[in-house]
Amino acid sequence: MSAEFIAWLYASALSTTIRDMLWVVPTVQSVHIIAIAALFGSAVISDLRLAGVLAVDRPTREVIGRYYPWMRNALLVLLATGLVMIIGEPDRVLVNSTFWLKMALVIGAFAVTWSIRRPLLKPAVGGPQSDASHPGIKLLAWLSIALWCVVIFCGRWIAYSI
Repeated sequence: MSAEFIAWLYASALSTTIRDMLWVVPTVQSVHIIAIAALFGSAVISDLRLAGVLAVDRPTREVIGRYYPWMRNALLVLLATGLVMIIGEPDRVLVNSTFWLKMALVIGAFAVTWSIRRPLLKPAVGGPQSDASHPGIKLLAWLSIALWCVVIFCGRWIAYSI
């Protein structure tokens, strides 16, 4: 990220307002943490169903369908609150390698999560069948959980890295 852009953003009225209003950053960070908890909880429950560990008495489509809206909405809140935090402290965040690692991991986690859920969010065609029968689905479910765990770790680690 260019130093000129970071300096411009830092000097902007919106960035200054975010920093000057003492309640904004802690409030936005709190909402961000609640949203990651909702996203992670929903992902773990549905991934454990995909892995055949949890809620095995329920159809996979039902479990995925129940928790997907929570994941989607939490991700939208995370994007909005994350953007506010970036605008408020661009000089600290945009030069931080852990932040960029987290962003890459979020994209990867989202891609894995979406790819294994997308087929299950469509209506079933052709009668009863195994709705999570792909041979690699269990591995992808565990990978999804691992990626979201690392995203959380990186998010926390941003405060301690340069």
